[in-house]
Amino acid sequence: MIIKFGTDGWRAIIGEEFTFERVRYCAQGTANYMHDQGLSDRGIVIGYDTRFASKEFADACAEVMIANGIKTFLCKTFSPTPVITHHVIDLNAGGGIVITASHNPGNYNGFKFKLFGSVSPEITNGLESSIQAVEQSQIIKTTNLNHPKNKNLLEYTDPYESYFENVRSLINIDLIKNSNLNIQIDSMFGAGIGLFKKFLSGGNSQISEINNHINPAFPGISQPEPIENNLRTLSNLVKSTNSDIGLATDGDADRLGVIDEHGNYVSSLTTFSILCLHLLENLQLRAPIVRSITMTSMIDKIGDIYGVKVFDTPVGFKHLAPVMIEQKAMIAGEESGGYAFGNHVPERDGILSGLMLLEMIALTGLSMYELTKMLFEKVGRSYYDRIDIKLGKEDHMNNDILNRVRNANPEFIANRRVIKIDKRDGYRYQLDNNFWTLIRFSGTEPLLRIYAEGESIQETQDLLQGIRKIAQV
Repeated sequence: MIIKFGTDGWRAIIGEEFTFERVRYCAQGTANYMHDQGLSDRGIVIGYDTRFASKEFADACAEVMIANGIKTFLCKTFSPTPVITHHVIDLNAGGGIVITASHNPGNYNGFKFKLFGSVSPEITNGLESSIQAVEQSQIIKTTNLNHPKNKNLLEYTDPYESYFENVRSLINIDLIKNSNLNIQIDSMFGAGIGLFKKFLSGGNSQISEINNHINPAFPGISQPEPIENNLRTLSNLVKSTNSDIGLATDGDADRLGVIDEHGNYVSSLTTFSILCLHLLENLQLRAPIVRSITMTSMIDKIGDIYGVKVFDTPVGFKHLAPVMIEQKAMIAGEESGGYAFGNHVPERDGILSGLMLLEMIALTGLSMYELTKMLFEKVGRSYYDRIDIKLGKEDHMNNDILNRVRNANPEFIANRRVIKIDKRDGYRYQLDNNFWTLIRFSGTEPLLRIYAEGESIQETQDLLQGIRKIAQV
């Protein structure tokens, strides 16, 4: 199987495709790419998450980098992806490798390459070609980390200090700490374990945390993804303890899930819209917003209200990050629960996103439910849902689905007129009154995803089923 990068890096099942040999191919291809691009003199940061053998895979990458003469900053412990990315920028390193499969199930691991954040499709394609060339040649340089000759090329590093400093400069931490909030955290056994407590301990706010130990099996959840069906324990805990909010981060802590004070899951579309309102209304920022095509059309309405431009991109921060930088955007977000901020790094950050929400609650005195109500009063109510359909390995079946969608040209879906079809990333049907539905193959795992945003819960379900009929799945 050829190593191919998806929405954010390469991910595969451990022991089946994700092996030490293939990870070394990735590391050697990355070393070759960095040499070719003149990046290798600046060194590389290598970090990892809490998954099975992530540290050992990171060590294998470091052995290859050192053997190729590249100064390697190897993280001392597991770290969230945004923390590692921030460290790359802080050290002005030539790049970064993160061993993580983010939100994928526990039998997966992955390899991400970082520069200023998620790298562009052009860089991804160049890196992928370099890795595939190594696969063909099978020429890999490697060494032993403990060999005395490697002393000057290996530095064990703590990526947290500068990250903490930057986040504290962006958020009024003391306000949150002393707002008497009762906060429940679900770290989903991932790399974000303990970080909210480190930021917020010491005041009169109470911070409790579940799933705050390493367990690569991610027990009790289908995968470490902070979506509604994985947050039932957090929801029940918020209700039973009369907490103000529940926050959950995914496997590498670059995504955020939210539970309001009534135990209701707050969709990522609503969360992103509320974060935009915080920047615009409370912090009085005025700069563009970037959203993926799977993100809510409420953002376009917010842009109109506050007079800021909104740019949309295909799914994945490899698309959002370059636009965010080019347009000097204040925020970018995608439906998966990943949000980035312009005065931070152009990278999803679940920890900073959660702190932003807490700052808004502390500043306004409004609960998460009340903030959601305020949002809907400004832009109108909308409802969102997504269906994930597991796919087999038979390419012809996937091609059949794609052909059925490609050949369909519906005038209506669930009684909504189709205004236009956007084919940049799957098939997105723009409907009247700014509602929409989309079908696309996942870039990270063998899934067909169907999305919809409608005027009511029933309409949203009707839109999802309308697309299923077109695709015949």
